[in-house]
Amino acid sequence: MTPAQRRVTAVCVLAAALAACAGPGPASEVRPAHPSPSASASADSSEQPPAPRPTLAPGPAGLTPVFENAPRSAGRTVALTFDADMTADQGPRAAAGERFDNPALIDTLRRLRVPATVFMTGRWAEEYPEQARALGRDPLFEVANHSYSHYAFTEDCYGLPTVPRERMRADVERAYAVFREVGVADPMPYFRFPGGCYDRAALKALTPTGVTAVQWDVVGGDAFATDPDAVARQVLEGVRPGSVVVLHCTRSAAPATERAVRTVVPALRAKGYRFVRVSDLIAARAGRR
Repeated sequence: MTPAQRRVTAVCVLAAALAACAGPGPASEVRPAHPSPSASASADSSEQPPAPRPTLAPGPAGLTPVFENAPRSAGRTVALTFDADMTADQGPRAAAGERFDNPALIDTLRRLRVPATVFMTGRWAEEYPEQARALGRDPLFEVANHSYSHYAFTEDCYGLPTVPRERMRADVERAYAVFREVGVADPMPYFRFPGGCYDRAALKALTPTGVTAVQWDVVGGDAFATDPDAVARQVLEGVRPGSVVVLHCTRSAAPATERAVRTVVPALRAKGYRFVRVSDLIAARAGRR
């Protein structure tokens, strides 16, 4: 097994319960985006529309485009992304005291002034509405879609239950509906597949939503990790200009993440890296920044 394969395998461990792993996606041109239909369907017509957000143009045959990282020539920028995972059937575990949030991690990002993109499931937003609302209203962060249920969009995706093809679009739209209900302001038109698993059928099913699927090129390896130094090393060894790093915002499944971030942030800044959100990297792909 190559080092790259080991990194992908590490993140996929979490997918069986809560997380994500990825594969490369097709290259696409960048387009300015209006809010996704899911995110804007109930907007008050008297309000000013939000500023356009960058997305990728549809891929071949009009399929949902997939973004993995920005051009390496775009400068020393890196996007930390955090999956706020909770599956539709984990309510009893939360009621019994298991924590799927991580306020200490968010506090550390705020203290260090690190912008980030949080890929949130609708079920997580239902469980932690005040935290979801606070993240959505904090200009340091942007909230993106990680499905409502955290069920897989393909078969055989690390033990996750599967969303039927005819329900895929509805699952994504349901998450946006929950975001609106709990007060998440202006969620981004970005989607991360649960388990990182997708195929042509899944990309086709989501085309009407107008989202850009966002994967990554650096696996943080924080899934069930207890050694923050090991997580930090894996991130620091993997980051390149324009990288997207996947980490997790769930205390029970990723308890070392907050401590790892405290090491990663100053180390990357010392190397000249600047932290940005996913939207900044997608914009950079068009030379807008």
